[in-house]
Amino acid sequence: MNYPYRETGQRISNLRKEYGLSQEKLAEMADISIQFLSQIENGKKNMTVTTLRKMCSALSVTADYIINGNSFESENDELIELCKTLSPENRLRALKIIRILIDASGD
Repeated sequence: MNYPYRETGQRISNLRKEYGLSQEKLAEMADISIQFLSQIENGKKNMTVTTLRKMCSALSVTADYIINGNSFESENDELIELCKTLSPENRLRALKIIRILIDASGD
């Protein structure tokens, strides 16, 4: 069975556009080159687990969604919807704040 790289790349591209991120900004957030991101989005290249984790963090989605297209429903839906309304810069700020809260709680 061949892995559907094109579908994975399309999900990333759609999310990036939905969030109003340029390829340059998402590549920066995922610590990859713009060329590599373009190849991922076009289904020509696959990414490492490390890059997948960074991509999930940047796009506020699960790996399951990027890989399989499976979304999830939980009590966090409101938080996710609120994050979608933020600019890319404010989304990064919110992520930093959430990480501070997690670190402070010891979880």
